[in-house]
Amino acid sequence: MYVTTRILAVLIAAGLLVACGRPAGSPATVSSTQAMEPDDASSRDFGDYVLHFTAIPTNSLTPEIASSYAITRSANRVLLNVSILKKTEGAADVPVAGKVVASAVNLNGQAKNLSVREIREGKAIYYVGDVAISGEEALVFSVEAQPAGATGVPLSVRFQRQFYGN
Repeated sequence: MYVTTRILAVLIAAGLLVACGRPAGSPATVSSTQAMEPDDASSRDFGDYVLHFTAIPTNSLTPEIASSYAITRSANRVLLNVSILKKTEGAADVPVAGKVVASAVNLNGQAKNLSVREIREGKAIYYVGDVAISGEEALVFSVEAQPAGATGVPLSVRFQRQFYGN
């Protein structure tokens, strides 16, 4: 449990420090029907569920964590991390499995190759995927998550982050 907490803390802290905003004057959106999450958002409440999301450069991970999850550390790669939590009255939210699909595009509309895989560690469940960037690049991530056993519309977020590679 300590390792899970440490991984989540590293990912959230790095995401907030490295990629929480856009430079002044950059475009606010890429055309889409779904509204963009605020720059500082890292989660969204959907009633019974909360969807947590972050994207950070993979070189902000420790070599040990990157190696244990087969993630390539590089200033030119970004890690998307998503988790689905079910709200529990009077207790901590509980991680749940589901189906998570994500895509990433740059501000020129170029699609980035991104596939998501599930990681389980103890009771924690994460969905991660990494994507290449080229120099200074802003990416718009679209994430859809369907919690296991839930019916209805998937949990859906769209957010933008700025990255500075080599």
